[in-house]
Amino acid sequence: MNDAHLHLVVNHFPIIGTIFGLGILIAGLIFKNQTLKNTAFVLFIIAAAFGFASMNTGEGAEEIAEKLPGVTDQLIETHEELAETFSLFLYATGLMSLISLFLAYKKSAIAKFTTLATVGVAIVAVFFAQQTGTSGGEIRHTEIRANATTPSEGAINKENDLNADDH
Repeated sequence: MNDAHLHLVVNHFPIIGTIFGLGILIAGLIFKNQTLKNTAFVLFIIAAAFGFASMNTGEGAEEIAEKLPGVTDQLIETHEELAETFSLFLYATGLMSLISLFLAYKKSAIAKFTTLATVGVAIVAVFFAQQTGTSGGEIRHTEIRANATTPSEGAINKENDLNADDH
């Protein structure tokens, strides 16, 4: 298993874990269910750990990906910058979750405040998770890039190029 493969193995959980964690935490608040909230906190902590692993495999994946056809430095740089921002919010969410989990266990009066703060940080983390996931996908999945064409557009463009050669 090379670094690019390892990066692909670990990079999905920070995104999916953060999205699921936010949904579960909101459900825990709505239903006033501490077990759901605790489950979300644990998911956020695990997502942060996987985020750390993903960040630490990114450089090795970059070394491999930058040599592939159709992969530009700009695509990689955009993904790297978004991933760095996402990781900061992901780590903050994990830290807030540790604090919230501890305060809930201690039945502290400020546990509700830290839980709400965790929701706020997690919402921002989910935004950057989506941005990071999309930018990472664009590196190898040309079909999701902003300049992608549909098969019929591609055929029309190819036909126009062929006709232009006739003149």
